[in-house]
Amino acid sequence: MATIGFIGLGNMGGPMLANLVKAGHTVRAFDLSADALARAETAGASRADTAAAAADGADVVITMLPAGQHVRAVYMGEGGVIGAARSGALLIDCSTIDVDSARAVATAASDAGLLMVDAPVSGGVGGAEAGTLTFMVGGPDAAVEAAHPILEIMGKAVVHAGGSGTGQAAKICNNMMLGIQMLSVCEAFMLAKRLGLDAQKLFDVSSKASGQCWSLTTYCPVPGPVPTSPANRDHAPGFTATMMLKDLKLAQDAAATNDAATPMGAAAAGLYSLFCNQGHGGMDFSGIIRMIDGQS
Repeated sequence: MATIGFIGLGNMGGPMLANLVKAGHTVRAFDLSADALARAETAGASRADTAAAAADGADVVITMLPAGQHVRAVYMGEGGVIGAARSGALLIDCSTIDVDSARAVATAASDAGLLMVDAPVSGGVGGAEAGTLTFMVGGPDAAVEAAHPILEIMGKAVVHAGGSGTGQAAKICNNMMLGIQMLSVCEAFMLAKRLGLDAQKLFDVSSKASGQCWSLTTYCPVPGPVPTSPANRDHAPGFTATMMLKDLKLAQDAAATNDAATPMGAAAAGLYSLFCNQGHGGMDFSGIIRMIDGQS
């Protein structure tokens, strides 16, 4: 069993930490939120007063943070993880951030004699709670091999995408596809509604035909066809519209930097920006069907 420092205990980090504790690991938790720390203690973790204290002497340090600037600060800033971690420790960043930040932090970790992987996740809060996340992992072979046993506690699939930063590249490409696909499914159901085609009948056809995709068969944006989808909970989030917009913006920034044409991704980012600006950022991203339907 390992001693693990876990930094960032939000909607995803909290349940991920709980699964590590259930597996028998000793976990020291840090977050700026007192409520999040209290939940971590209830799950069986101990409380650290700073990020450096969580990392001090730990075998593994895991972070789940909002954006690249937070990851840079926590790892490379004054009192950061890289300065506090013991030699040879394994660092796992599960945040979804820009590729440049991921590579900058990985280089700093390597220079300090530490192993590091970027390991963003797919699967949402439900996957975090169930331990069924998919990890897209970037980093050197030795670091990825060391990370596998830890990641497998929290997820059902661990895919080594390549060198440092490629986990982030895989995540933003995947979520750009997801954002575009969800919009296409929403548009199709709203067209069907206006054509007098029952939503269940469209689902029955498309789930077995060429329109089949995860946004339809697992996360259907209309109530009924998929009982576990957020549409049956008034679009309460699994994965918020704000988080989808963040990932779409990361994809657009990467496309601009690397001269990649992503017109559908740009259109998706624009629509999710409009939806969030209407005050719906805290709703599940599938809730954008309401805007497409003309609802307020």
